[in-house]
Amino acid sequence: MRRLSPWCMLSRRSGLRLLVTVGLATGFATGLAGVPAPGFAQTGGRQDWPTRPITLVVPFAPGTTSDVIARALVEHLGRSLGQPVVIDNRSGAGGNIGAAAVAKAAPDGTTLLLATTGQAATNKLMYKDMSYDPQKDFSPIVLIGRAPVIVTARPDLKANTLAELIALAKAEPGKLTAGFPGNGTLGHITGLLLMAKGDVKLGQAQYRGSVPIMTDLLGGHIDVGMDSMAAYVPNVREGKLKALAIATAQRWSGLPDVPTAAESGLPGFEAAVWYALLAPTGTPPAIVAKLNAATNAFLKTDTAKQMFDSLGVVAAGGTPQDLAAFQAAEIAKWGPIIKAANISF
Repeated sequence: MRRLSPWCMLSRRSGLRLLVTVGLATGFATGLAGVPAPGFAQTGGRQDWPTRPITLVVPFAPGTTSDVIARALVEHLGRSLGQPVVIDNRSGAGGNIGAAAVAKAAPDGTTLLLATTGQAATNKLMYKDMSYDPQKDFSPIVLIGRAPVIVTARPDLKANTLAELIALAKAEPGKLTAGFPGNGTLGHITGLLLMAKGDVKLGQAQYRGSVPIMTDLLGGHIDVGMDSMAAYVPNVREGKLKALAIATAQRWSGLPDVPTAAESGLPGFEAAVWYALLAPTGTPPAIVAKLNAATNAFLKTDTAKQMFDSLGVVAAGGTPQDLAAFQAAEIAKWGPIIKAANISF
């Protein structure tokens, strides 16, 4: 019988807890578009918060990296805050469905969002009819972590580094095909950034997630894949795929032999799927501060460190102001790339 990893077991245990506590959360927590329950108005967001359960909306399906991170986080927050923290998976529209629900929720600290790069930054640049603005409709709490984009290649590709890939693409223009995990995803726009920085043209194959990209890389049907690295690490470690570069400023300890993009001749080439905790705009500063402190404490635990290592995520942390500045920088960075590629939904 296949043994489950600790994180799978964690997810399942948390899932059972979700079933047990959802009735409590429904009865006493604020509805996503509701009003504060009796008693909260008297607290004013002071030190006695929270007085009832908290809902953390994950805008993706169970089992995704966002969901695994969220389930570990709510275990810690529940103990730290003294109230149940339950997960509500609301997927769809690139995460916009879940994010929009939180944006409309009462700003009382009982409804939070675990956002990724899309909902907190890049979706704003692509979706024409978004019902929320990530900078105006959310109060930043903390940057949780970053999952760097990795550039991988089929094992027999005549390029072992990012510099060699660019040289090969220039020598054989239009012959190399790169796989991306969907139009407008961070892997996709990272590929566009690579083509712009390297002055090369790659064929683009869009997939629905990481698994089919790896399948076609292993089968030799495409040449290169660009995606957040969590799913690719096992195949890279086993030598089934080649890792050409990681789009970070520093090498990742989990794959110490894989160079950064900067080391490969593309200084400033950085891209990562990132995870952040957000609350509806207007959430009292005292509540934001308490959530920030609790999440920063979680990031220092052995549980978080081991989980992030297994997922290929680099822990972040910091202040709400740090997150706001990072969010603004990401929007400014990706805006010209997305506009030039005319990506819109």
